[in-house]
Amino acid sequence: MLTTPTWTTRRQFLGHGARLSAIGFTVPWLWTSRAAGHRSPNAKLGVGCIGVGGRGSYIGNLACQLGIKIAAADVDQHRARHFAGSGPCDSYSDYRALLDRKDVDVVTIGTPDHWHTKICIDAMKAGKDVFCEKPLTLTIDEGKKLCQVAHDTGRILQVGTQQRSSAQFLLAVAMARSGRLGKRIKVTCGIGPAPGSEPFPTMEPPEHLDWDAWLGQCPLVPYTPQRCHGSFRWWLEYSGGKITDWGAHHLDIAQWALGYEHSGPVTAEGHGQFPNFPEDVDPVEFFAGRASLPNGFNTATTFDVTLTFENGSSIVTTPGANGILLEGERGRILVNRGRITGRPIEELTSADRDRFAEEVIRLYQGRPIDPHAVTTDDANTGIDQASPDLMANFFAAVHDRQLPISDVFTHHRTVSSCHLCNIAMLLRRKLKWNPRTEDFVDDPQASALVSRPQREPYTITT
Repeated sequence: MLTTPTWTTRRQFLGHGARLSAIGFTVPWLWTSRAAGHRSPNAKLGVGCIGVGGRGSYIGNLACQLGIKIAAADVDQHRARHFAGSGPCDSYSDYRALLDRKDVDVVTIGTPDHWHTKICIDAMKAGKDVFCEKPLTLTIDEGKKLCQVAHDTGRILQVGTQQRSSAQFLLAVAMARSGRLGKRIKVTCGIGPAPGSEPFPTMEPPEHLDWDAWLGQCPLVPYTPQRCHGSFRWWLEYSGGKITDWGAHHLDIAQWALGYEHSGPVTAEGHGQFPNFPEDVDPVEFFAGRASLPNGFNTATTFDVTLTFENGSSIVTTPGANGILLEGERGRILVNRGRITGRPIEELTSADRDRFAEEVIRLYQGRPIDPHAVTTDDANTGIDQASPDLMANFFAAVHDRQLPISDVFTHHRTVSSCHLCNIAMLLRRKLKWNPRTEDFVDDPQASALVSRPQREPYTITT
């Protein structure tokens, strides 16, 4: 079993938080890019950005605001060149050329999900610290490998789950963990529905795209534009659909709130509709390349799946309205990116808020944010300050060599739970999971889905 390694220094975070509490948490602290900007320019880190379309471009630019923009890499040459621009930034189609550069200290990874693990491992083994978008892995086995390499190399790996840097989510976690809602909690994660499709036609790939490299470890198939770029996440070959895309955010908060961020559930059961995935197709055969599907979106469009934990608490994931509902015998609260509401919130006294402020400091591992700056209505401005804060947290972790707030070890457990949801729905039966051995209990078919065959020469090695 892989656990958080002894080289981490979480106790130093807790000690720092305790010292802040001892002197009184009266002035709001907010760790943002403004704080990181106080560094001497001579101390700025060289930044390389891998996968620079859409979200990858966004996180790459956030990192470059805190460091020095050195290089960009993308199998789509148009994207690499556009991100590099006309300044002193080189562009590559092969990310390994970027990793070979000695002036690159940190890398951001914004590729499709099926490339995350291999590039993360290659980057850490090349001596780079990494900020990688979520969901971190394509399979549970990939997460085990990432934890091992992070442990062996001592590199920092931050995952882009920005809700961990959002005050209302931290308050929800703190309240749930305190027992304020009760001992046994049901968490319902509404993540919205996902699209289906009819089969798509195939065609020749554009010259500026290396289609073979884009596919990477996945089976070689003819080019379809809808397999690529933003819509890749609706194909089980490359992602886990809405379950991993939004589940990586909400299940992360839910599992953290339940106190199982270093463990996992003991059962998974549910049902979902998978377009273009006939019920008579064995998913093991499909992922092994021995069964084919129609050429259309195939991740779950609707779903209702329950993860149950050892203490009886549970997480239910549905396509309902986006948000997280935490229900216990003593009360219930609802939290999303705009607000946190519920009677337990309304009943908080000033003393309660100060006490939870101290707990938020502890949760945020000594780099405090202001837990009083919590929106309790729908006055969300749409400005996502959590993402810049998360990137600043990453740069701080790189400099002081401490675990970042969204570390690889806890995110591996979160995304493993997301994968369990998909596996249970694909196999259409209740599954027993051992969070200590990280394998299914007496179920060879389910165990076969913990990993997948990989195509040469894109196999993941540690």
